[in-house]
Amino acid sequence: MLAVRFGDRVGKGIRTSPRDALVADSVSAGERGRGFGLHRAMDTTGAFLGLAIAAVVIYQLQGGELVLSLKTYQWLILIGVVPAVLAVLVLLFFVRERRSSAGNTGSQVGLKSIGGFDTRFKLFLAVMAVFTLGNSSDFFVILRAQDLGSPVLYVVLMLALFNITYAVTALPAGILSDRLGRRWVIAIGWFIYALVYLGFALASELWQVWLLFAGYGVYYGVVEGAARAFVADLVPEDKRGTAYGLYHGVVGLTLLPASLIAGWLWQAYSPAAPFYFGAGLAFLAMLGIMALIRE
Repeated sequence: MLAVRFGDRVGKGIRTSPRDALVADSVSAGERGRGFGLHRAMDTTGAFLGLAIAAVVIYQLQGGELVLSLKTYQWLILIGVVPAVLAVLVLLFFVRERRSSAGNTGSQVGLKSIGGFDTRFKLFLAVMAVFTLGNSSDFFVILRAQDLGSPVLYVVLMLALFNITYAVTALPAGILSDRLGRRWVIAIGWFIYALVYLGFALASELWQVWLLFAGYGVYYGVVEGAARAFVADLVPEDKRGTAYGLYHGVVGLTLLPASLIAGWLWQAYSPAAPFYFGAGLAFLAMLGIMALIRE
């Protein structure tokens, strides 16, 4: 199980930065938000369909049990392999890259390359680190739902609701970032995140968790595409791959201590404590992006 999870994370780490650079190269600067918004909407629609299939499988195999059985888990993994293989085939046979006119100027990939970027990009990475330190693994949101008595089938349906709101919000938010500006949209998204996390901290009834999962999807839809478009805005075209590697590297590295802190707060204080902490850092990051970074 550990090897499977490790392989999944390594694969995601390898694909994410080149994929974002490919999206950025495929659209004009004025439609970058729309492009990333469409990408996030399509990606999340696929996640929703996957969760809908998972909910049917869980219901058929174990009904409303609170814990996912090994047999059900194995079936979910086997079914999930099919779209993964199809996606690879589509990428290999139908996607063509647009070569940069600037070419590859030999930008060095790694932490040393941070010195070759604009100060605004470095500040954005710093603000993202602050936000992510309070943005622990989404498993804590699931644990919170289960802490309030949600069976595993309901959790899957809550995640489906999350993905619906994410998908519906992503494209309009991307278009809005093209018109209003990336940092304004990101700041709005982080404010929504702070409110949602406060809600998770204060929730006492299961119906409240359904609403919070929907709000959590709105946050993702507002921020994810705009943040990735903002990276492309802040760096030269020939350094986008490196920039996305740094961006996702900072987010990934900060996520580990974020989850450790959240786990400690949960155990040492209460299940609400990690959410108070996350809401506070989101509000701090919101102030940081507005005060320190100019578009």
